[in-house]
Amino acid sequence: MPVRRLFGVKQRRVFSRAASARMTEGDGNMADLAMISELLQKGKSKEVEQLTKDALAEGVSPKDILEKALVHGMGVVGEKFKNNEVYVPEVLVAARAMSKAMGVLEPAMKAAGVGYAGKIALATVKGDLHDIGKNLVAMMYRGAGFEVIDLGIDAGPEKFVDACKEHNPNILGLSALLTTTMPSMKEIIDGVRSAGFKDTKVIIGGAPVTQAYADEIGADGYSPDAASAVDLGKKLLGL
Repeated sequence: MPVRRLFGVKQRRVFSRAASARMTEGDGNMADLAMISELLQKGKSKEVEQLTKDALAEGVSPKDILEKALVHGMGVVGEKFKNNEVYVPEVLVAARAMSKAMGVLEPAMKAAGVGYAGKIALATVKGDLHDIGKNLVAMMYRGAGFEVIDLGIDAGPEKFVDACKEHNPNILGLSALLTTTMPSMKEIIDGVRSAGFKDTKVIIGGAPVTQAYADEIGADGYSPDAASAVDLGKKLLGL
């Protein structure tokens, strides 16, 4: 089943050549950020990790590194993925580079008081062991500057309620690849609402899922493919 029908991201369009040239020709810090973005897009984990360390040592703010290098780079990858210019392997290696950089950056972000755009807890629902689509969504949300709590696969209402209590996410993401596991989505939504988390946004996706089903079970949103989940989350949060 095509993974692109699970969830996805529609990010900012790539910088124009002129804009990239201005970054390189101007401030040295901007050139560093442009290089981090470019290498992240190519999945160069070691180089991205080291350049992130170097940028922090040179006094570049964690916020600038996050937004102008890492989020930008993953945004380019997300746009290319949406347009079928790159595929899952390229997204995976770029996300790995992003993860390495975030391992360096997160302590500096906390020290500087830099917050995330939002927080999402997501999983493949009870009875379903597929995880590629869910993993792509997690990567794309990280790439958009969100904190991601990945609850894994085969997750029922209890796991989501516990995640709400512990992490207080803004969004819950539910993925299902099997028609037989779709009812778990309603059980999770009902369980979360019954536990008192009425304002937490719930988005759903997966090959057999439709907007009509999202409306039927009371989800706040539906992502039909791998090019819209982050946009959907941002819209629901008013970002």
